[in-house]
This record gives sequence, structure tokens and C-alpha cells, in this order.
Amino acid sequence: MDTRHLVLFCTLFLLDVSWARVVTVSPGPLIRVEGQPVSIRCDVNDYAGPREQDFEWLISRDPTGSRTKIISTFDASYSHPTLSKRVASGDISVVRLHDNIVELKIAEAKPQDAGFYWCTTPSTDSVISGNYEAQVKLIVIPNTLKVLPLTPVSVIAEGSDLTLSCNVTRELTQPTYLSVTWSLKKGAISEEILSFGPQGEVITGTKYARRYSDGSIRLVPGRNGVFELVISRMTTSDEGIYECNGTEWTHENGGKWIKIVEKTKEMGTVAVTPTGQSLSVKVSSPSSSSLSLTPGDKLTLLCSVSAENLPSLALEVSWLSGGRDIITLDRSGVVISNVSVNGMPGKRSEASLDRTGGAEYRLDVRGVSKEDAGAYTCRVRAFIEKGGRSAGGGGRWHMVAEKTSNPVMVKVSQIKPSYTLTLQPILNPTITAEPTELACHVTNITHLSVGSRLGVSWQHTTPPGTGGGPQSSHPIASLDGLGNLVPGPMYSDRLASGMMSLSRVQPNTFKLRFLRTQEIDMGQYVCTVSAWSVDSQGDIVKTAELQSQPLNVRWDAKRPSLNVMAKRVREVSVGGATFEMSCVVATENLVEPGYSVLIQSQENMGSPVRTIMTLSPDNVLQHGGATDPNRRDSLVLTKSGAVEFRFRLSGVQLSDRGYYWCDITAWTKQQPGQMWTKATSAESNKVRIDFQENGPSFSISIQSDDNTVYPWQTAKIKCSLSVSGSSPKTDNLAYEVRWFFTRLRGGETTTQVLSMDRFGRVRKEQRNSSSDISIERADTHTYILNIHGTQDTDSGEYYCTATPWYLSASTAAWTQAAQLTSSRVFLTVRFAVWESLQMPLLYGVSASLGVGLFSLVLGLICAHCCCRNTTHTPRSRNKLMDLEMD
Repeated sequence: MDTRHLVLFCTLFLLDVSWARVVTVSPGPLIRVEGQPVSIRCDVNDYAGPREQDFEWLISRDPTGSRTKIISTFDASYSHPTLSKRVASGDISVVRLHDNIVELKIAEAKPQDAGFYWCTTPSTDSVISGNYEAQVKLIVIPNTLKVLPLTPVSVIAEGSDLTLSCNVTRELTQPTYLSVTWSLKKGAISEEILSFGPQGEVITGTKYARRYSDGSIRLVPGRNGVFELVISRMTTSDEGIYECNGTEWTHENGGKWIKIVEKTKEMGTVAVTPTGQSLSVKVSSPSSSSLSLTPGDKLTLLCSVSAENLPSLALEVSWLSGGRDIITLDRSGVVISNVSVNGMPGKRSEASLDRTGGAEYRLDVRGVSKEDAGAYTCRVRAFIEKGGRSAGGGGRWHMVAEKTSNPVMVKVSQIKPSYTLTLQPILNPTITAEPTELACHVTNITHLSVGSRLGVSWQHTTPPGTGGGPQSSHPIASLDGLGNLVPGPMYSDRLASGMMSLSRVQPNTFKLRFLRTQEIDMGQYVCTVSAWSVDSQGDIVKTAELQSQPLNVRWDAKRPSLNVMAKRVREVSVGGATFEMSCVVATENLVEPGYSVLIQSQENMGSPVRTIMTLSPDNVLQHGGATDPNRRDSLVLTKSGAVEFRFRLSGVQLSDRGYYWCDITAWTKQQPGQMWTKATSAESNKVRIDFQENGPSFSISIQSDDNTVYPWQTAKIKCSLSVSGSSPKTDNLAYEVRWFFTRLRGGETTTQVLSMDRFGRVRKEQRNSSSDISIERADTHTYILNIHGTQDTDSGEYYCTATPWYLSASTAAWTQAAQLTSSRVFLTVRFAVWESLQMPLLYGVSASLGVGLFSLVLGLICAHCCCRNTTHTPRSRNKLMDLEMD
């Protein structure tokens, strides 16, 4: 016990020693400017007592001088009379930042505020340890910061340089530092351009970092506080109000820079004249006759450009025909040709672009063709370089203006070839899925030059009401003059898979073939034949186009039909059995269909329908929302044949009674890999699950191997139960067993002595006997009452009651059966007289014999010890003689 007290004392002593109060303030000395706010922070750590600590602030002119009370966190009257007005007005205040941290605030510093500030904390510790106050020096200097900017030019041309000059000075009385910042203000938003100082570092704004790195913005430090910022190649985004900010800093202990005063002055508003206002683009032709050409001629056009400050601009000149770029001369002098036709790869006539003068650009197109006819325009884009050039000679360019000239029309005349078209069916379908073949014949061909070729395009128009929509026309595919196949968007998959084909069987005959015709293929078909010839540049160009008369393709479309028959495979008569149902599908007018199956049920006719399981055409199985997640392993839906599906439900419960049927939908695919298309659907007849629940029946009996026992012996009474009918499994059966006792034979007043619930928990009742009782479960249906160390008070009648609990296969829930009561058995505890007297008599005789033997031995010892030293005294003979004489 003493050792534990010693350990506890040592522990408490070490804990007390480990706590040492630490009060700290902001590192000093603190240099602040007159008229500016001052904040001094104070915190306390490693203290005992309440979590929230109080603080007191004092001031002294020197470290050892008298202190003047400033403010306290807990005493409103703490302030010295000379400072009470400033405290009351809020000029001096204390702000609690945390339970152990406060901050002394001075709204406007005054020269008399300079001195040593003391932060003290009243002690709440049980042992005085550590420091309870800390001091920091405050130096208040006059505000001598001056910011004198020079007003910049108010209007500047785009691409010119702007110089911003600002003079920032102060009188040096303490080690303070200066920084200067230029910013651009647009409306209410001001964004920093560049900052210099206080350590001589340069910090740029987010939007100006890249321009500073490439030299577009540069800093030119001067003398006597003069700083210049040069912004090269001004753009319209640089206009606005420019500001100059001067800031004075102090470098406190700990390496922290503190801003003590700043001033911002507006330098002036700068407007940038955009290049687009003076940029002009005009297109001309050497002669008016050069705008009407025949195939093979040369086209020449001139583009003239004018603008203010043109030498500072880099121009990109492009010629456009019909709004499409033909050729471009970029700002570095590289010519780029565009050889696409109508957005598709191809070749135009050869074009060239040259700069003939300071601001004149000439377009030459040799060997014009019909594709070269149209409206020609000249587009000019003006660029200004931002930033200095890198070692590789490249810079960052900014487009400042773009203008396009008025169009000039160029005409190219050509003699068109002539021909006629005939569209006729080769194979006409009679039902869906049969092949269809159409032929487009070209006859009476004239004016078709040597080397010319024919191309074809097919188009399909649906009948009104097809697919539930209006009549619409869709391109099927086309073959151009080079034989390139271009499929339409709706038929590209079928053409790629080979379900459709487009071919040229002869130079003047084209065929369209469907391997398996669908209903959506009904309607009108048109073939359009185009003539392609070779121009002077060797390119293939379209010279003529003719459309055939529409051809109707129709047949009698037989609607698919579907019939589903459901039948029982396994009947259910009791709960827990297995129900199985088969659904067989019969179809007409369907080719290689796929089936999706929904197993549905309802409790009664007219009740809500529940979806049990679903099977997709791709054999993906899913459980419906009405399925209990704990019973999903009992549900099986399989495809047992080409047109047969089987549903199996194991462990049928009462809640499963009702009607079950299959809802089957037939789906078709036009070709492998495509999506399924719904054809038709049907429901089967309904199969019913109906059965009645017949639970098990129980009986109880009681017996004892020996109804008569002697005191201190153990008595055993057995309570046995039996089950008949639909017997549940062992794990699905439990009993609540209670034992009762009465002293009188046939007595009606009984006392519960022991019980065991169905979870095996045993509860003993208070008894007036010194014997102990216990219950033993021999097996599922047998319980034994044990009375240990029986006494005469345990004599009497005993009987047991049992309440069966079983897991119903129909409801899947534990069900309580009726309580059972056994007959009674009488237990007799005998009292044996002779047996009870044997031990006392044996103890008495043994004690008597022991005491007698001890007394005899003690007498012998005493007699022997007391008589062995006695001497014999001889009788006086004289006295005898005297006696005889008498």
C-alpha cells in the first residue's frame, strides 16, 4: 500500500514540475507610423487552471521605469485616467483571439504611444512556475512617405510603348524600406501590374507575368526615388486608369516583413487607338474581262492594304473563294495553300500568292475550272508582337485587327455532258427479310469528254407515317468519279457489315443491293448520276448531274405474332417446398428472334403487379424491385430451350401465394453487332401458388429415475418433449422451459424455481432451502432438473412447462406454439434414525475410552513419581515395651 502511495505522489510531482507558464508577445522592436493602426499580440501557454485566461496591458517609457495601466480583459476600471478616454472611445482596445491569445489594438498611433508594452497574466497555477509577463518595445515614427507620379500621355497608338514614371520617397529615421507598385484600374476593379521591393524583388500580376518574362514589361530604376515602368506594344486591353502605390515596410525579428504605411495616387487615364479603325482592304482586277473565264484560263486578282502605323504591323493575307481559304501568306512570309474542296480532300487549280509592293498582294490561279468560279475576297489580319524575341528569334504575337474586302464575282463557263437515266428493280421483295436489288442504267450519253467518268448517289424516301414520323429523305451512299464509296450516316453500319452493297457492274450501270430487306426500307428510291472530267491540271471535277425518276419498293408486311404458354413443373402443397414454372414461346413471322422475359406476380386478381426477375435478350439476369434481397439465392430463371424458359422459387412462404406468369418480348437484329429492335410482346396465362399452413404439434412428459433420496444426495427430474406433424429442423426449433414446486401433494399454490429461455439463458429463483439447483439440456427435446445436496425442505411435487418456438417454412419467421404443462412427480427426502445416531454413538464411546485410558495412565505416572523416595522409620522398641507393661 505504501509503495502505491509513493508512486502516485511521484507522478503528481512530475506533472506539476512539467507545467511552466510561458507568456510571449510579438517580437520587437515594433516600428510603426504615426496615425496608422498598431496590433500587439500576446499569448500564454503551459498553464494550469481554467482554459480562458485573463490579460493586463501596461506601458512604461523605459524597461525599468514605472508602468501605466492600459487595459484589462476582466477589469473595466483597470485603465489609468490618462488612457481611460481612449479606451472608452475604442481608440485602444483588446481583442480576444482565443482562450489564451489576445491582441492589443491602437486605432491611430501617436508619438506618446512609443515605449515598452507589458503583457501580464494573473496566476491560476497551483505552483508558481514559468514567466507571467512579457514586454515588447514600440517605436512610433512620423509619416513622411511621399508618392509623386508623372502624368502619362492620354492617347497612344496601338503597338506603341508607354512609360509610367513614379517618385516614392520618405525620411529615413528608422531602418524602414520602400516598395512601389503600378496597377491598372478598369471601372471598380484594379489589377496589379508590377511591384518592386522592399527587398529588391520584382512581383508581377497574374496577367502580366508572361509579358514581364518576355520583355514586354520592364522596370527602369532611377535616382532619388524615381522608378519607371515601360509597357511595350500597347494593345486595347491596356487602356484604363493607371495608379502608383508607394509602401513603407519594416523588417521585424523572425524575418517577417510588416507593411506600416502606404499611399496610392492616380497617374492618369490612357486610351489606346485600335488598328482596326484605320485598316482598309480593297480587291481589284487588271481588267474587267478577266472576271469571265473559260476552263483552262488564268485568273489574276490584286489586294491593296492601307493603315496608320503600317510599318509596326505584321500582316497575314488570305484569299477566299466562297468563304473558303484558298491560299495564305502568313506574317513570316510563308505561303500556305488549302487544297480541300467543299470540306473534303481534293485539289483546286494551282494558285500562287506574291507581294508585289509595300502593301499590294497578287493572286494567280492557273488553268481555272468550274470549281474556281464564285465570289473572291481578300482577308487581312494585323498582328503586333508582344515581348522581346528569344534566342530562337520567335516572339508572342497578338492579333489586333482583321478586315475582309468586298467580294468580286468570277465566272467560269463550261459545256455540260448530256445523258438519260433508267431505274428498275432486279429483285423485288415479297416479304420482310428477302433480298432487294435495284439497277440504275445510264444511256444516250453525249458531250462526255475523253477520260471522263460517271459517279452515282442513291437516296431513299420513306412513306408517310413510317416509324410514326413524317415523310423524310435520307442519302444511302455515293460513288464519286474516282470510285470512292461515301456512305450515308443512316446506312454506314449496314454497308460496313456487308448487309448492303453499292457497285458498278458496267461503266454505265450501277446496282444497289439489300441482303435482308427491312420494313424501314420501303419507300421511293432515286439514283443521281454525275459526270466527272479531267481539267487542265489533271484533277477530276464534276461537270454534270442528273436524277432518275423515283422507284417505289413495297410489299405486304406481315406483322409478327407471339404466344406464350405457362405450366406448372413443380406443385406446392406446403410451406418451404419448391415451385417451378415453365413458359414456352410460339412465334410467327419472326426470323432468329431474341427474347426478354419478365417474371411477374400479383397476390389477387386486380392487386398491384410485382416484377420478380428479368432476363434480357443477351441473357443478362436482374432481380426486380419486389424481390427480397435475402431471398435472391432462392430465385432461378433460366433458358432451358430455344423457346422455353423456367422459373424456380425455393422455400415457398405464405407471402409467396398468388398468381405468376411470364411477360415475354421478342427482339430482332438486322445484323450481328447491332442493337436489338423490339418486334412484339405477349403475356402467358397465370399459374397460382395456393397452400395452407399446418404447423407441428408438441407433447410433454416428466419422469424421475428415483423419487426417494436421502439428504445431501442429488435428485434428477427429466422433462421430455416430442414433435409430430411437419417437424422443423433441429436448428429451427427452441423451447422455453420452466420448473415449478409445491410442498403439498396436489397443492394448487406452486413456486417457480428455475427457468431457461429459448436462447439458453438460465434464471434461478430465490428458495428457502440450502440445496442448489441447475438445469441440463441433454438434447434438443430433453431438459433435466438437478437438485444438489437435497434437504427435507426439497420434498414435494415438481412439474415443468414448455413453450415451443419454431421457424415457420411458410413465413420464414419464428412462431410461438401453445404452452405445454407436464404431469407432476413427488420427490421424498428420507430421514434415517439409525444412520443419524451411528456417528454420535461412535464419537461418545471413542471419547469415553480415551478419557478412561488417559486417567489410568495419569494415575500410574503420579503414583510412581510420588512414592519411590520414601524411607522406612523403625518402630521404637522402648515404646512397645512400655505399652506391654501398661
